[in-house]
Amino acid sequence: MTDSQRALVVGVDYGTLSGRAVVVRVHDGAELGTGVHEYPHAVMDRQLTTGPAWEAGTPVSLAPDWALQVPQDYVDVLKVAVPAAIAQAQADHGIDVADIIGIGTDFTACTMVPTTADGTPLCELDGLGDRPHAYVKLWRHHAAQGQADRINELAHSRGESWISRYGGLISSEWEFAKGLEILEEDREVYDRMDHWVEAADWIVWQLSGDYVRNACTAGYKGIYQDGQYPSEEFLSALNPDFGSFVSDKVEHTIGQLGAAAGRLSAEAAGWTGLPEGIAVAVGNVDAHVTAPAANAVEPGQMTAIMGTSTCHVMNGEELHSVPGMCGVVEGGIVDGLWGYEAGQSGVGDIFGWFVKSAVPPAYVEAAAAAGRSVHEHLTELARPQQIGDHGLIALDWHSGNRSVLVDHELSGVVVGQTLATTPEDTYRALLEATAFGTRTIVEAFQGSGVPVTELVVAGGLLKNTLLMQIYADVTRLPLSTIASDQGPALGSAIHAAVAAGAYPDVRAAAQVMGKRTVAAYLPIEENAVRYDALFAEYTALHDYFGRGANEVMHRLKDIRRAAKSAPASAAQTGSAHDGAEQTSSKTAGADA
Repeated sequence: MTDSQRALVVGVDYGTLSGRAVVVRVHDGAELGTGVHEYPHAVMDRQLTTGPAWEAGTPVSLAPDWALQVPQDYVDVLKVAVPAAIAQAQADHGIDVADIIGIGTDFTACTMVPTTADGTPLCELDGLGDRPHAYVKLWRHHAAQGQADRINELAHSRGESWISRYGGLISSEWEFAKGLEILEEDREVYDRMDHWVEAADWIVWQLSGDYVRNACTAGYKGIYQDGQYPSEEFLSALNPDFGSFVSDKVEHTIGQLGAAAGRLSAEAAGWTGLPEGIAVAVGNVDAHVTAPAANAVEPGQMTAIMGTSTCHVMNGEELHSVPGMCGVVEGGIVDGLWGYEAGQSGVGDIFGWFVKSAVPPAYVEAAAAAGRSVHEHLTELARPQQIGDHGLIALDWHSGNRSVLVDHELSGVVVGQTLATTPEDTYRALLEATAFGTRTIVEAFQGSGVPVTELVVAGGLLKNTLLMQIYADVTRLPLSTIASDQGPALGSAIHAAVAAGAYPDVRAAAQVMGKRTVAAYLPIEENAVRYDALFAEYTALHDYFGRGANEVMHRLKDIRRAAKSAPASAAQTGSAHDGAEQTSSKTAGADA
């Protein structure tokens, strides 16, 4: 075997709840070993589960729509998952670690880390361990919606040219809204923050010792277009103290996708068991690296990475403005093409919520007796149903709407329930709702001059064959599936191979190392016709609740926030006397 045939790379995918590593052979893309590490702190969305207050038994509560993480969990992935992947590759294939020539990483986005000048996360500093704004803001942190609304209103009133590159709306998930939120809610944390860093770049910083800002997140999440960020004048109009946000907190060297950000440091080599000095690829986003892993980087191929949420990415030869898209960036996926992104904020999360919160014990017991998960059990019960038999239409907004409405104040709806409605009925309606959401995105692209000819699915949900056939029928597109269980990690490995010089560019590497099953599912015309009728009803509800005809969802969010912030009433606590005592106790605790 020649040296080039022995060459290996490692890809690491940082998801919402865990990090996965894979060892990949460069000359054919074969995956030789994998390792996984679950984040011990998972997602903190109700309270801080770390810090001095947590250790003292008085955890800090979080407001609605918060989602935080602990950066040390990310480093532990390097210490646990990477060595595990190497060990498996050695045991199963006898690899030599010395043959590993590069490592690449990807992250959920937009996930932000506030740091000092040397990259230390603020939450690790003395005195800031109980300050929520000092922690990582996960992609699904939506508490900056008010700041996002102001950014959008000001951009349109001023006629800012960059706003059209984002479908007309900046998301509360992105860098500027979250940064403005910190300024306006915790000025001390903002002032102590030297760098506002995408987690994709922070982990590369930990690996190489070099801070390089990747072109993908800078363009899609950081409003970096045509070599510029929003102007200081624009930012000052949002808040006078926000004018220097770019120059003080954000602006940094931009690294192109597939390039080397640096070399593996001695410290990181010790964590991972990898050779010191190998190439460390510029960071990237989980969705965008998956398109090369599926060898789906040509114009017309829309890749849907379906997990807790869904991100839709595709390339086009021309620049077009697509309503509600998350962004379009030149070279955002591969050089020479315009990379488009859209997405759905909740997909697998919705199915998971339903199973956890709305399934009777009898179904759980039946699933266990059949030796399958509750998801599998509900799927098999729903599979034989005729389309429309359940009499339901759902809106897939339980985690808000990313595309095409870009409104995280929206919420889920199920219409048509009766006393005869079963859990499998509702479950299937939720499956269908997410497919309708994807069709809405596809039609937005088609109607804007960006043709979609093939839907390529990656992620854990492709294992649900009923769901895949529903997507093919609803979208009327041939549906291909990635031929890897580790799509993002494989994509990161492809970028590592390019960074190490094994291929001239990502497009060339994808043709060899990426793989998919073409047209694994084809639309069935009879099914498609029936779904056309249901999609018309979905669209009517979509526009009624999402385009201003009825603002009830926004009003309910306001009512909920007010209720969360209100002190407990006497009725809630049992009596006026008891309520006074409890309020006094809480006050005393807070003072203490």
